[in-house]
Amino acid sequence: MLKRVFMAPDPGRTRLRFATRAVLGIVLAVAVCGLAGHSLAGAVTGGLAALLALFTVTDATVRGQAVTTALLPAVGLPVLTAAAELHDHPVARDLTFLAVVGAGVYARRWGPRGHSLGVFAFMTFFVAQFLHATTGQLPQLYASVLLSVLAAAAVRFGLWCYERRLPPPVVPVPPGGTGLARVTTRQAVQATAGAGFALVVGQLMSGQRWYWAVGATWWIFVNTTSRGETLVRGFRRVLGTVIGIGLGLLVAVPVHGDPVPTAALAAVCVFGIFYTAAVSYTWMMLWVTLLAGLLYGLLGVLGPDLLALRLAETGVGALGAALAVILVLPVTTHSITDAWIRRALRCVHACAVETARRLAGAADADPAPRVAELEQLLGRVRLSVAPLVHPLNPMLGRKRRARHVLALLDDCAREIRGLVAVAADPEASHDARLATACRRVEAAVEALTEGRDIAVHEDGLPHAEPALAHLHGLERALADLARPLRTPSGSPLVGA
Repeated sequence: MLKRVFMAPDPGRTRLRFATRAVLGIVLAVAVCGLAGHSLAGAVTGGLAALLALFTVTDATVRGQAVTTALLPAVGLPVLTAAAELHDHPVARDLTFLAVVGAGVYARRWGPRGHSLGVFAFMTFFVAQFLHATTGQLPQLYASVLLSVLAAAAVRFGLWCYERRLPPPVVPVPPGGTGLARVTTRQAVQATAGAGFALVVGQLMSGQRWYWAVGATWWIFVNTTSRGETLVRGFRRVLGTVIGIGLGLLVAVPVHGDPVPTAALAAVCVFGIFYTAAVSYTWMMLWVTLLAGLLYGLLGVLGPDLLALRLAETGVGALGAALAVILVLPVTTHSITDAWIRRALRCVHACAVETARRLAGAADADPAPRVAELEQLLGRVRLSVAPLVHPLNPMLGRKRRARHVLALLDDCAREIRGLVAVAADPEASHDARLATACRRVEAAVEALTEGRDIAVHEDGLPHAEPALAHLHGLERALADLARPLRTPSGSPLVGA
């Protein structure tokens, strides 16, 4: 696992820049809060606001990211006010917290911006519980949020806006629908139910730290869609928390909240969170748990008993999420995986068409955005299929088929990348057979999505021209996909 995290490909050192910029932004935010004379509670609130502004804002364009960042306080400050006002009214506080959970998940229907604002709203309520915020602290906390978001924005859009030199990513949108057929609606109901379970059981375990269980349920639902994805993420959260607590006993407890080493270790944790998030949720949770331990050390309440309680509350949150996705409006792994694979296959065809147009001399043809979209869609397919290829999955037949599908989709992506590389050569051939081969790719995609078999054709010497060779390789990979995408009875990959 260690090798997979630190040796994972990092094209353009994007993860490294992402993590380094986060450390700079959060350090600047905390420093600004300190210069403004804010208390430890204000500095913690500001640091979290900066972290969220740098971590959760993922709009496709820099302009969109700036707009979303500007909207964060507009959502967060009213929630912070409600949390502080209801501090001494437990029932109203709990019901409001659950409403924030449901609304935050439902907001994902509006894409990356809705997701970012929903996360910021939830975490603002969460940090108010963490700090036991009261109305008397609100003016300072308001100032901390505003100053920190501004500091994070200054780093992200001014000091180090590396996105301006990159093509805008195409962010995949989850499968749609209406009413309870819409995944985000079902997830909002599930998350609220799971959080309700976590809240009640968490309070039975601890009247002071119950919100940990609710937080665990919430973050397990983030970036998941199906029942299987959520269960796997819950397992990884518990595993990361266990390892993080072990590390906390070795690192955070001996530090005893000493400001200088705590600040240095917190910076390392922030880097770890951002650097590993895209590669391993388990590792990200390890760093989150260690960071939480360091913050509790600063507050003077850290000890082995507190870390044990955190593990227990995390287990309650994971159980709440698991019960919710199994019993409440379940979203099957099959339905989500099938939807993402269909979208990836259509994108394969779109890449081939755009590349063929480029090879035919069309001046406005640019396959690069399509290839970027395909990479993101394949990443989403891998996430969706993760429950099927998980080591604990006992259904070996489905596990083998899932791995075969992923391998063939990777073959498709490799052929597409090769085809695009050929098209980028101004001396590339404009062979008339390209149009014919491209039509066969379209037919192959249609056959796959409709459940029909695919016949592979050969045109003379397919390897004589590099572009034709890639198109034929793509057609063969699509033909090979027909078998593992259906069980012998004709049902889809995960339908058995």
